[in-house]
Amino acid sequence: MTTDIGEDLHRTHTIESVATLPSAPARSLDSNVIVESKIASHHSSKHDQEYIENALESNEKMDQKTVNEEDIIPDGGLRAWLVVLGAFFTQFTAFGTASSWGKRINQENVFSSVPNAQLQLSFAGTLMEVCVDMMGPLVQILSNKFGYRAVLITGALLMVLGLEMAGFTSQIWHLYLTQGVLFGTGASFMFVTAMNAAPQWFDKRRGLALGLISSGSGAGGLILPFILTPLNNTIGIGWSYRVLGFIILGCAIVSCVCIKMRFKSSKQPTRKLKELFNFEVLKDLNYCLWVLGSMIGLMGFFVPYFFLPSHATYLGISSENSTVVVAVMSASNFLGRISIGFIADRFGRLNTDIVCLLITGLSAVTIWMYAYTFEVLLAFAVVFGFFCASYFTLLSPITATILGMERYPTGLSILLLSNCVSVFGPSIASAVESTVDAEPYLAYKVFTGVVYLLGGLILCVLKVRMTKSVFANI
Repeated sequence: MTTDIGEDLHRTHTIESVATLPSAPARSLDSNVIVESKIASHHSSKHDQEYIENALESNEKMDQKTVNEEDIIPDGGLRAWLVVLGAFFTQFTAFGTASSWGKRINQENVFSSVPNAQLQLSFAGTLMEVCVDMMGPLVQILSNKFGYRAVLITGALLMVLGLEMAGFTSQIWHLYLTQGVLFGTGASFMFVTAMNAAPQWFDKRRGLALGLISSGSGAGGLILPFILTPLNNTIGIGWSYRVLGFIILGCAIVSCVCIKMRFKSSKQPTRKLKELFNFEVLKDLNYCLWVLGSMIGLMGFFVPYFFLPSHATYLGISSENSTVVVAVMSASNFLGRISIGFIADRFGRLNTDIVCLLITGLSAVTIWMYAYTFEVLLAFAVVFGFFCASYFTLLSPITATILGMERYPTGLSILLLSNCVSVFGPSIASAVESTVDAEPYLAYKVFTGVVYLLGGLILCVLKVRMTKSVFANI
């Protein structure tokens, strides 16, 4: 083939050279047509080859562009904000409901004849918190096997079933199974799935998005008691639980519809267990410092929520004003979760968390330490409620920053497991209170301040390790 083309080119050159001579004899038309046809065919073949090469190169660039577009995080848009809405309702139902138990659904009246009824009833809430934190690994396994949508729906059904069955309880241990295990497991299924999905849709505004989601807990704590208190007074505890179950069902449906993973499930094939849990994260010292500092700081979070109302009663403050203190702390917590997320996007998420931990600790050992009047106690509720929410707002974005999105699910599961220790913070503080001979409630104040300050200092070490600077934005 190459020889034929060479002969044709040689013949063409010869013909053109002869044609330029005055005495050159005229060539026949048929011969010129044949030669020009072969030359055109050769040029066309070469052009087609170049066209194909260019097309292949263009396709490669288009494929690369598609990959790059998939890697670009939307950081907003209708779909992303719908995910935020769905995740908001998971927090509203899971943690907002938890703060509506106790006197809002007046269980003490039902079990008034049981010794230490209040202590035994409080364990149902503790068991719920433990289930929420412990089920993270199971959520990963089930999501990988059946898909995140099935896990969300299962979680919604378990939450509703737990509340509906709690309406028929006649013994306290029934509440451990319904309000504690069933509801807690369902809440974990929805919460962990939502927290895995939401960070995929945001980058620069991830703090704000997670702050809005986290505010669902504060919103639930504010709204649900005003619904449940009149229900409890009019239709009783059983129907209060059932009505709450239907409210949770409506919110859960919104969550199931709105929450969506950014990557299609076809790109996440079923993986082995050892691939799901990348325990190499435990070899990352930065991550271990993050878990340790957060776990210690969080031990102080529940103490004021548990003991501030009784402290107000001890100071002689009326029950109405005690309720105001708790309501103000919940409202401040709601505003804090949104504001902290907004601030964190501008000044660094880890920076913001450190500052909030230190301010929260200082508020306990300064404002609460000298709170002997309603006004000072109210001031502590405002400051503590606003800044104590930083962990819940920033746990997802900080974990993603330290580990990256590939190792993020494993990191989130382990972080939630560590929260099981933090849940027992009030019990540890109570043990200290009972063993020291000091002013009542002093141990609670000191314990809250010390653990928050210690957690903040550990995160300061983490910041210096990651940035080699005290003032870096991270």
